[in-house]
Amino acid sequence: MPDPSAAPASWSLRVLALAYRTKTRLLRVLSERARARGWTTAALGYPGYAAGSRARVRGRLLLAPAGTDPGARSDVPGFRRLLTLEQPHGEIDVTVGGVRVRARADEAGLVDVVVPALLPPGRTVALLHPEGRPPTPAPLHVAAPDATAGVVCDIDDTVWITGIRHPLRAAWRTFAGNGSTRRPVAGMAALLTRLAEERPHAPVVYVSNGPWNLAGPITHFLERHGFPAGALLLTDWGISPRAWFRSGRAHKRGALERLAADLPGVRWVLVGDDGEHDPAIYRDFARSHPDRVAAIALRTVAPLGTQPPEAEERVGAVPVVRAGDGRALAGLLGRAGVLAARRAPAGSAARA
Repeated sequence: MPDPSAAPASWSLRVLALAYRTKTRLLRVLSERARARGWTTAALGYPGYAAGSRARVRGRLLLAPAGTDPGARSDVPGFRRLLTLEQPHGEIDVTVGGVRVRARADEAGLVDVVVPALLPPGRTVALLHPEGRPPTPAPLHVAAPDATAGVVCDIDDTVWITGIRHPLRAAWRTFAGNGSTRRPVAGMAALLTRLAEERPHAPVVYVSNGPWNLAGPITHFLERHGFPAGALLLTDWGISPRAWFRSGRAHKRGALERLAADLPGVRWVLVGDDGEHDPAIYRDFARSHPDRVAAIALRTVAPLGTQPPEAEERVGAVPVVRAGDGRALAGLLGRAGVLAARRAPAGSAARA
């Protein structure tokens, strides 16, 4: 007897396949017209990370008018950043520390390639070489070879205020706003800076379900508001051959697993908020990798006009703290022994 649930599922898959083919054909037609007008393949470089003798370089291939730099657009509304002509499955040369490799973009034009290169700790750049254009820099944050501590941080409602629990408000901030109209979460820049400065060249990685199209505004926002620089692990929005929407949970879980593999000696402080799925994702990671998590810090997203509660708990031996802003979280992390107490300025005792 046929399964009655199979028909709706089969219908949905057929509609999905049709929608994906339609999107692909539209992109092909628009790309052909753009090339006829003289547009050429350009590259965007995204902040990546390196450790040991491996550098993970991120970027994107897209079409742009000849002589223009698609990465130079600043402070434009978010919806305009989504209006790009990505170049799926294009190829490009990538250079890191004198090592040159050939990389191939995925179906969304995204480049994600590991380059074997021994780099000193600190900041450096990889270069993407689009044909007929100057090389495009892709920042690299190189962790110390003996790094034992690092920070993973969410962005929406953790770094900047999005109001993800209010979909219309969040959509307005994402699509109509830009980096200069966003407000930072109070105390979070200071908290992340303290966590990053506990160890020299500790890796800092910002993981978000936001689209790669917002990488530029996010990077500028972090710089403008004093957050520590770090790699970005964002995602791609839009229809795929397998789903209408990309799974945010799967993206974050996959990002954490990849970081655990790429930086095997690092114990992470996982920073996020309780507005969506961070608590469950971080707890699951701590249960499966208890020796890789130093602490979990969650910003409590409370309704306006209410005082966010503070809480301390544990997942096994991993401390979990909750509070309404970065300053309160720093206090709880200090009480848990994860964050060192601030040292008083020289001479302060004598003046007291």
